[in-house]
Amino acid sequence: MASIFSKIVAGDIPCHRVAENASFLAFLDIMPLAPGHTLVIPKVEVDRIWDLEPALLGDLHVFSQKVALALEDVMPCQRVGQAVIGLEVPHAHVHLIPLNAVADINFERPKLQVTQEELADVAARIRDAFEVRYPA
Repeated sequence: MASIFSKIVAGDIPCHRVAENASFLAFLDIMPLAPGHTLVIPKVEVDRIWDLEPALLGDLHVFSQKVALALEDVMPCQRVGQAVIGLEVPHAHVHLIPLNAVADINFERPKLQVTQEELADVAARIRDAFEVRYPA
């Protein structure tokens, strides 16, 4: 059965895309821990991150690095943290979270309530920064 992330990749479910290439998609978490909280996924459906082929796993992290640097360009934060939990959706993914304190990456905290307009604005700013850093 296709995961929600596979449905997003297929275009069956909308998302706030911030970056994409042939192998990976980065989009905003709709229930973020912090403004700019981004998910990076491989387009191929693989349940656990450690089940990815080694080259694809490495490329996922390189793509995540590019997204994280674009996030730092536009989101006020001290760092962009990375987390791999793997329990929420059965599709390998990386969380990129703008951080100002260690508690900002605590997944037990209540999620932010953000509007679609706020998500669209943040996504556009990250996407623009990504395109400036990494023109096609």
